[in-house]
Amino acid sequence: MHSDSNVQKTDEPDGDAPPPSDGVRFEKLRNGMAVLFASKTALVGLVLVMFWVGTALFAPYVTSYGPTDQDWKAPNQGPSWSHPLGTDELGRDLWSRLAYGARIVLVILPVTDSFWLPGGTALWGVFASLLFGATLGLLGGYRGGWIDEIIMRFLDAMMSVPIILLYLIIVAAIGASAVNVVLAIAIVGTPGVARLVRSLALDIRTRDYVRAAETRGESDVYIMFTEILPNAKGPIIIDAMLRVGYAIFAMGTLGFLGLGLPPPSPDWGSMVAKGREFILIGSPWAALWPSLAIASLVVGLNLLADGLREEAMRYQ
Repeated sequence: MHSDSNVQKTDEPDGDAPPPSDGVRFEKLRNGMAVLFASKTALVGLVLVMFWVGTALFAPYVTSYGPTDQDWKAPNQGPSWSHPLGTDELGRDLWSRLAYGARIVLVILPVTDSFWLPGGTALWGVFASLLFGATLGLLGGYRGGWIDEIIMRFLDAMMSVPIILLYLIIVAAIGASAVNVVLAIAIVGTPGVARLVRSLALDIRTRDYVRAAETRGESDVYIMFTEILPNAKGPIIIDAMLRVGYAIFAMGTLGFLGLGLPPPSPDWGSMVAKGREFILIGSPWAALWPSLAIASLVVGLNLLADGLREEAMRYQ
């Protein structure tokens, strides 16, 4: 008679098992890309997003001018061979300003005039909101009780303030700069992330592997960030894509209201605000192109997130 204990052991993860090989990692990557390309919606979104990512990365090579170079002989000009998208009121090339503006959104965070961090302003803002929101959501969802009640009531109070008004209050209080815009995006986005992570944690904390970790005597921090969070990453990643779009839209709104990046930074929202003054005199280009840039990038991120969510639901 054979014992069933050997069968049970084959189904349990081996703590001493070697890490996945390169072939396993490649297979997972290939399966992930197959899911992405299976959705036409996600594919269209990916093309739009990658266009702006590529433009941001290679801005110095796809433009003939710097973002602040001025052509005094050609202010408020329409598209031409020398200026493919036209110029603004100071004769600055609009394509160059769009490309370098994309760098600020997606590639670099200008901390000072001479120092910057890799990663765009919108990405840093969303990352900070994910960090704070996930921590609060895990703490409330896993621990529950009075801790959950205090966290949720505090976040409910934050969410009761209209989003645009909350952005204006924060940036007007601490000043307009790229770092302060990141801080504003993080503060505004934290409640939504926390509520999402909390709802996922409430479900995952009842799973067998969480109970097994508790039985082994693992700490709450270990369980929250090693057992619960990795198993909730799918919905969180999709939500993060949408939040990057919201952050870009928020940056444009703040720039339009004069609370974005200070001039002469090629802030898309500021470009729209200045360009709209010249629409009625027959020069709509300075307002049109940055508006289309914001719209196309936000729509691309939304399409990418929606397509991935639809495909993920099909494979569940």
